[in-house]
Amino acid sequence: MNPRVALLLAIESSCDETAVAILRGASGQAAEVLASEVSSQIALHREHGGVVPELASRNHSLHLRGLVEKALRDAGVEMGEIDAFAATTGPGLASSLLIGSTAAKGMACALNRPFLGINHLEGHLLSPFLDLTSVPPHVALIVSGGHTLLLDVEGPGVYRKLGSTRDDAAGEAYDKVGKMLGLPYPGGPEIEKIALTGNPFAYDFPRSMLHEPHLDFSFSGLKTAVLYTLQRESGKFSVADVAASFQQAVIEILVRKTLRAAQQAERQHIALSGGVSLNRALRTAFHAAVEGEGMKISVAPPELCTDNAAMIAFAALLRHLAGECSPLDGDIHPNLPLV
Repeated sequence: MNPRVALLLAIESSCDETAVAILRGASGQAAEVLASEVSSQIALHREHGGVVPELASRNHSLHLRGLVEKALRDAGVEMGEIDAFAATTGPGLASSLLIGSTAAKGMACALNRPFLGINHLEGHLLSPFLDLTSVPPHVALIVSGGHTLLLDVEGPGVYRKLGSTRDDAAGEAYDKVGKMLGLPYPGGPEIEKIALTGNPFAYDFPRSMLHEPHLDFSFSGLKTAVLYTLQRESGKFSVADVAASFQQAVIEILVRKTLRAAQQAERQHIALSGGVSLNRALRTAFHAAVEGEGMKISVAPPELCTDNAAMIAFAALLRHLAGECSPLDGDIHPNLPLV
């Protein structure tokens, strides 16, 4: 008996990226991304040094319809062929979440199709396995601008929280330190770029909570240490050295905490996802550490690391194939936890 094949259209609008994707998949088969469209707002928000919610929601409204139409054309399918519609319903900016979820619900209602509200973090969590036939048990690190989260994953929908940040997320710390150094927004890619020419051991910045028995993170102290260093050296510092030393501290914390989590959870497989996982130095460090421990690692491909709708479609596909759906009168949840 052939497995049931499903065609899903998903929308991601949790923050400042408007994204639409169409995915095809079936149980026991690798999913196929037929179309994935993303409209970035980085240039729009750069002059403000961060995301302005009103501007973000306005631009979601402006670009969403065109992205849906382009995704359908690129996928070569008609709207009536879609089996289910999905959208991110949290966490994120309330005004932005409403744009995508309302649009997806409207299409689902018009065509009498199921709607699935998806947790943005679950999209990231599952993204390293989109091209596989199943999601194996593993320990996952989601590291992005708003989240730093360690999870023990038994399988899709079965998650146990191991640790999270107690203050700034890693990506947030990158952006704030980038601003201190006078680098353009977003600071993460700029720090990564300039760190290539710096000495990662020029400054011995703190590795907060690295030796604590728990698996939580804290980057506020590291950020403050960078600020005090810049004030103390009063313009005599090397931007490249500060960037490289800061990045080295973040990487060491993330890698060592994640390996410890895997050992405690007795997992031999680690997965890495989220916008910060695009950082090549972080990827290199993880691959080296995992290889040294005889473990396996899965990392989301670059196009699935930053906010995108393909990862939302994949999470929705797994739930749809399991017979799940969400109520059309369900609300968004700006502070929605994953577990």
